[in-house]
Amino acid sequence: MAQDQLSRAIGLRLTSVALFATMNVVIKLVEVRGATLGEILFWRQFGAALLVASIVGMGPGFGSLRTQKFSAHVLRCVIGLTAMSLTFWTLLLLPLAEATTIGFSMPIFATVLGALVLHEPTGWRRWGAVLAGFVGVMIVTQPGNGHIPLLGIATGLGAAFCTACISILLRTIGKTEAGLTTVFWFSTLSLMPLSVVYFSAFKLHPPLVWGLLLAIGLLGGVAQIAMTRSLQLGAVSLVVPMDYTALLWATVFGFLIFGTLPVASTWLGAPVIVTSGLYIVWREHQRRRAETQAAITQA
Repeated sequence: MAQDQLSRAIGLRLTSVALFATMNVVIKLVEVRGATLGEILFWRQFGAALLVASIVGMGPGFGSLRTQKFSAHVLRCVIGLTAMSLTFWTLLLLPLAEATTIGFSMPIFATVLGALVLHEPTGWRRWGAVLAGFVGVMIVTQPGNGHIPLLGIATGLGAAFCTACISILLRTIGKTEAGLTTVFWFSTLSLMPLSVVYFSAFKLHPPLVWGLLLAIGLLGGVAQIAMTRSLQLGAVSLVVPMDYTALLWATVFGFLIFGTLPVASTWLGAPVIVTSGLYIVWREHQRRRAETQAAITQA
């Protein structure tokens, strides 16, 4: 049973990565057909809210969504919506592979925030990994070279930083809140400001664009649920490394659909960033295992 659970955790994480990668492709396709960033964000959250509400309604019921941490969900919504806006903006500014690679800097920011905000013990090895990760980012982006727009670099790094902030916040929320509860409140709360943005700039589209916009929400919703469920079944150190398969999807989709391949600097810098992130995850796993063993010994 334990082995079956681990396999399910990995499978769910790989599925979520593939779905998010497909969603990114649809975002670029729908933008080319006239959809704005505000419309994309609204439909991403509307589709996810519709999906989660259906699952909850047919399953545990809406009573299960009651929360004692409403203010934390509001904060998560503000940061999450900022992260999503910056992520989607980066996707519209950069090729898929470069946008995905810059997003891999999230564990680097999470390590820094964990040390500064949560006062987590961070030895020289992890700080070395953080430094190596930033070097990898510099290799990929090459600021001043001009091969990647500076705005795209800024939005990509901003998205990674905000996503790292969410990972810190979810450590607190996740202690008492179920995964579906967190996804539901994020989706529904964000619809309020997004509705204002959406309806202030509403315009008609061909049926294909409406279908693509709805697909963004459904793909994102299913991917988010699968990602959350993977963390319930498997340890972070087990499932998070699967996220790096996103670069494979981005490279394949970029070539097959948009006719682009990563530039040489991305091929050089991506392995540095990925190795840095994997090492950070591994060190975090080692630290938590040592803390658990120490607690068992003291008990």
